[in-house]
Amino acid sequence: MKAALEGLLFVIGDEGLTLKDIVTILEISEDDAKKLIKNLYNELNEDNRGIKLEYLGERFKLTTKAEHAKYFEKLVQNEQNNKLSDSALEVLSIIAYSGPITRVDIDKIRGVSSAYIVRKLVLKNLIEECGKSEDAGRPMLYRITNQFLNYFGLGSAKELPEIKEIEKTSDNENLFETKYHE
Repeated sequence: MKAALEGLLFVIGDEGLTLKDIVTILEISEDDAKKLIKNLYNELNEDNRGIKLEYLGERFKLTTKAEHAKYFEKLVQNEQNNKLSDSALEVLSIIAYSGPITRVDIDKIRGVSSAYIVRKLVLKNLIEECGKSEDAGRPMLYRITNQFLNYFGLGSAKELPEIKEIEKTSDNENLFETKYHE
């Protein structure tokens, strides 16, 4: 169960989990959840670990240790990392066209966790938190920033190109031959 809790906290990212969330998801008693949290807390907060478990904003969250902050800053500031990856562009597109949107909804669209990418885009000031959703757990909403518009040379979000639907092909047609012939 401790590994399951650690995985849940990793997947949920910055949003964290309440004690009630943990009890409900793991289908355990509140006392068992508290013991599980304490065990994970003790294990993660050892000196040889890069992350720790904290209780912030009435939620349990995995965070990095403050003593390693200089390394995390280098990661974000590294010029090679300043280029936007395909994954970052994908997340930006989802937020630009669907925002405000929660990270969980972004994950549903992409099919993979976007927690790291969202944090990186927030640090680059391309997206920002803009409130909380009314969904269960009140997850954070994200939207594009003026920096995003500047980066892509747009005056406003209305200047984003229209999304075109991909034509459907029959099962017998070769998509490449039907769409990409000269």
